[in-house]
Amino acid sequence: MRIAILDDDDSQVQLISYLLEKAGFACHGFATGRGLINGLKRDSFDLLVLDWSVPDLNGSEIVTWVRANLPERVPVLFVTGRTSENDIVAGLAAGADDYMIKPLRGPELVARVQALLRRAYPETVRDQITFGAYRFETTRNEVHLETAAGIKTALLTQKEFDLALMLFRNAGRPLSRSHIREVVWGRDIEIPSRTMDTHISRIRSKLELRPENGYRLVPVYSYGYRLDQVSDESTANDASLPTV
Repeated sequence: MRIAILDDDDSQVQLISYLLEKAGFACHGFATGRGLINGLKRDSFDLLVLDWSVPDLNGSEIVTWVRANLPERVPVLFVTGRTSENDIVAGLAAGADDYMIKPLRGPELVARVQALLRRAYPETVRDQITFGAYRFETTRNEVHLETAAGIKTALLTQKEFDLALMLFRNAGRPLSRSHIREVVWGRDIEIPSRTMDTHISRIRSKLELRPENGYRLVPVYSYGYRLDQVSDESTANDASLPTV
């Protein structure tokens, strides 16, 4: 399902996109209200996440346009840095379906989005994401690996699940340690280097990330980590090499 995100802070767009994409949604960001409206004229979206304060249009103006021009059931979640009850009431009165106050909490954001989508499209909300032989169950933090011997199930902690899904969604791309820390643990949280390494080691072990299962998790020297997808041909080539 496709979600449009409006926020003039690009870091917020990236954060919200990551949190929702790892839950299986496709996201597209907009920096201005007019840009969003132009995008809505060209493409269809299943849910809107709107910052209530952007430079060119306010939230009420955007929601008024949305309710007048889009299908009635398209849910609107607005996010705001304001905590005034009057602001929140004004947002809901304008036609928004729900609200959240910044700073956003990842699990709560995903839960609210899923609840809105279940209400609007009860037949289509996904709770599974598949990458090759791996199937991620987003509602239970489980990963199922299909092998010749049968299906193996790994139960991950929340951080392990978030980290694993991030790696799979970015397969082939080097991810810096700082980026991983910011997305998985939060930008304001400092963690010991060994904490991340321990989580990486657990993911590699629990998910059996080996070439025969289609993926290889490797460190990138002085930078971070990269998950590589391994083809059958390269696996065969690896197997043919002499052992030392």
